[in-house]
Amino acid sequence: MTISRSKAEPPIGAWRPLPLLLACGGSFLAFLDVTITNLAVPALAVDFGGVDLTSLSWVVTLYTILFAALLAPAGRMADVLGRRRLFAVGVAVFTVASLLAVLAPTFGLLLVARGAQAVGAAALMPASLAFVLADTPVARRASAIGLWSAAASVAAALGPALGGVLVDAFGWRSLFFVNVPAGVALWLLALRMPAVATTRRRLPDVVGTVLLAGGVALLILGVTQGQSWGWTHGRTLACLLGATAAVAASLVRSSRHAEPAVQITLWRTRTFAGANVVSVLFGVALYASLLLGVLFLTEVWHYSELRAGLAMTPGAVASAVVGLIVGRIARRPSPRTLTVIGALGLAATSGALALWLPAEPDFLGVWLPAGLISGAGMGAVSVGVSSAAALSVPPPSFAAGTGLNIAARQVGGALGVAVLVALFAGHAPADGVADFTHVYLVCAVAALAAAAVGTRLTLVTNSGA
Repeated sequence: MTISRSKAEPPIGAWRPLPLLLACGGSFLAFLDVTITNLAVPALAVDFGGVDLTSLSWVVTLYTILFAALLAPAGRMADVLGRRRLFAVGVAVFTVASLLAVLAPTFGLLLVARGAQAVGAAALMPASLAFVLADTPVARRASAIGLWSAAASVAAALGPALGGVLVDAFGWRSLFFVNVPAGVALWLLALRMPAVATTRRRLPDVVGTVLLAGGVALLILGVTQGQSWGWTHGRTLACLLGATAAVAASLVRSSRHAEPAVQITLWRTRTFAGANVVSVLFGVALYASLLLGVLFLTEVWHYSELRAGLAMTPGAVASAVVGLIVGRIARRPSPRTLTVIGALGLAATSGALALWLPAEPDFLGVWLPAGLISGAGMGAVSVGVSSAAALSVPPPSFAAGTGLNIAARQVGGALGVAVLVALFAGHAPADGVADFTHVYLVCAVAALAAAAVGTRLTLVTNSGA
């Protein structure tokens, strides 16, 4: 994505708080809806009787899939519409879709609303990053990217906690209603930003974008349904083979298209490629563990949605504290250091829970320390890997690079949720903690692999590599 400037924009050395406020607000809102619906799953099962866990998981997964698939091409849309217009359109679509989710009378219409939310979120995210990059002086840019990334990490970690409180007090529809006033406020603030001249007139490759979205959707469908269909069943194999073919076709088109859906040339940079691999693995561990925690607290420890949400709060607070501290200190740790230490903390916590997960409630002895360590790890990895991705590519590709990195995390998140659903196929409350420990083991392995790849994120920063 090329960042262009016009006479309406402030001088390079100037700095205003509004662009960063919009950027962090948009990032927070988009990522909040990735995980805030986790605690709605039990309530949705009651309201829409007869819908099984596999189907209900699509309330979470559909948003994640479309969000991931559309992030990369949406980053290039700012050059066609301008970042202010793209942000305003994205937040408007997101807000209206949230209202439709509030009013949805059937499960099918709820899924349609969730898909529309993802489209809006995918549009506003790269536009929000463009505000950071174009309206922040170079000296403040790394710190601004850190705060923008921290807002996303905090939102993802806070989602289950806020969701539990809202579901318990007002029902699952309140999870979507909270987006409406926030979205309206961001839309009004976006209109106060100056218009910017655009540099492109052609839209990103529509066919390549559709192939990418379809390929990711088929992959998640195949993994999600593989256990119930059978891993050698024709439908499962068709999904997995179709996913491979669709993604490959999208990448081939992107390598030849003038306006590609995916800017794959960025992957030639070792650090950027490594950051994307870390993001996929981090996404698997992050989203699977967040949803798993909700299911464990409500099913095994028999917490109410409210208590489960409050029990998830320490992790969100730890993530926020780490993100804010790293974003504000002058000589911050390198992206490699943040990523490796954060991923190791997440791996250690998931591994400990996989080895010892008590069936009897023990909040102070088990859940609180696990939440604090894993939350701090999430915040560190989020800031570290986003900074590595953005700063390892040329300045004109800052937004495109970060958009691809976020998309990689979302694909990993969708895979993590799909693996969780596959491992839980046929699970019953009487089965105890065995299935939970298996998923925590998957999270631990994914986080450990992310730490290993993170050692390759060599990048010259204020504090070295």
